[in-house]
Amino acid sequence: MAEQITIRVMTFNIWIGGAAGKQPLKQTTEAIIKARADIVGMQETMHGSSDSSKIIAESLGWYHFAQGGNTSILSRYPIKEKTQSRWGAAIEIDKETQVYLFNSHFRPSPYQPYQLKKIPYGNAPFIKTAEEAIHWATKARGDQVDRMLSEIIPAIRTGSPVFVTGDFNEPSFQDWTMAAAEQKIVPLPVQYPATSKVVEAGLIDTFRKAHPNEVMNRGYTWTNTTKPNDPKDFHDRIDFVFCAGAKIIKSEVVGENNKNADIVLSPWPSDHRAVVSTVIIERPEKKNNLKLGE
Repeated sequence: MAEQITIRVMTFNIWIGGAAGKQPLKQTTEAIIKARADIVGMQETMHGSSDSSKIIAESLGWYHFAQGGNTSILSRYPIKEKTQSRWGAAIEIDKETQVYLFNSHFRPSPYQPYQLKKIPYGNAPFIKTAEEAIHWATKARGDQVDRMLSEIIPAIRTGSPVFVTGDFNEPSFQDWTMAAAEQKIVPLPVQYPATSKVVEAGLIDTFRKAHPNEVMNRGYTWTNTTKPNDPKDFHDRIDFVFCAGAKIIKSEVVGENNKNADIVLSPWPSDHRAVVSTVIIERPEKKNNLKLGE
């Protein structure tokens, strides 16, 4: 029988080093504890010159990798080799099991839901079509996605489990579907390129795998700071945990109340809800090479 290892992988934008929500940093740490996470891809880690992710990791007794670009990887397991461009790192679960975690925070603007909903944001023009949304998404984040994938694809080829966390600042093509558009949840179906490319590379969106009905379970991570009918905002799912090489058991939203989250912490310290996904890594049972009589 195969040996099974269960781990919980979390993505968490902590909102300007955990400070913008006016909560003590220990409240951000408490979100990780409450989520029972083992590995966290964290975004918006810096508050001024202070790296909150390092403080959090030290308080948990965890390993820490500051990637630069206001992102970090935190892990209860040892962080080993870092990729050349620091998109990710190898993590040693035990002496025989290694996984890779890649973590990202893509550019926030122009933001296509706002462009389509005619919500002013920066100097981005309003748009009407899916083709325009794809064009502007590619212009905003395409180069970042491609650079990240240039390090992810070789990791997938090793056969080790691979995870991708991040605040993509772009919705999922698996959420902006015809079914969602027909229910007027989204303005129109859009094959958003960032999530499309990650899935095409061989990764699975853990939340959408665990919750396949995109009409019934939207899994909103953006945002808890405005009401759903706020004309100046549009709620969506832009924070992701993807995986390859592991069995997805469940995926939960971590946030401010039972209505919007599966795991609740109040007051909630961020403007994003977090996502934590549980996976099982299976490895072959060790073979006993001893011969009879030895």
